[in-house]
Amino acid sequence: MNFSKWMIPIAALLGIVGAYQAYGWQGVAFAVTALVMWALMHFNRMVHVLKRAADRPVGFVGSAVMLNAKLKSGVNLMHVMALTKSLGELCSVQGEEPEIYRWTDASRSHVTCRFEQGRLVEWTLVRPPGDETAQDGS
Repeated sequence: MNFSKWMIPIAALLGIVGAYQAYGWQGVAFAVTALVMWALMHFNRMVHVLKRAADRPVGFVGSAVMLNAKLKSGVNLMHVMALTKSLGELCSVQGEEPEIYRWTDASRSHVTCRFEQGRLVEWTLVRPPGDETAQDGS
């Protein structure tokens, strides 16, 4: 069972109870204000990421190779969207697990990411044939 979705509400409730025991109603007011501020910060980040993604084509990334290098297991879809500045092209059936998204660059290289329970579990980079030319710094 996934307990992580219950940890934040339980921690918030314990914080409010602790604030009441320590400072009374003023503590509760402070704890609730802090929780609202935390929620607004996350909402603001989500809106900012989605606003940037709305200005780009679906499934496009500047460099699939760089995206492949920056990805880490366990990050959520919002984090990957912040990296790519684009919504991913949905390659699986909508609403079913696992969710599979693809981002393609101008050279037709693409990164396909698989998300389970909202977290990145695996990704693959595919480069088209004839794209193995190494770029030298000289």
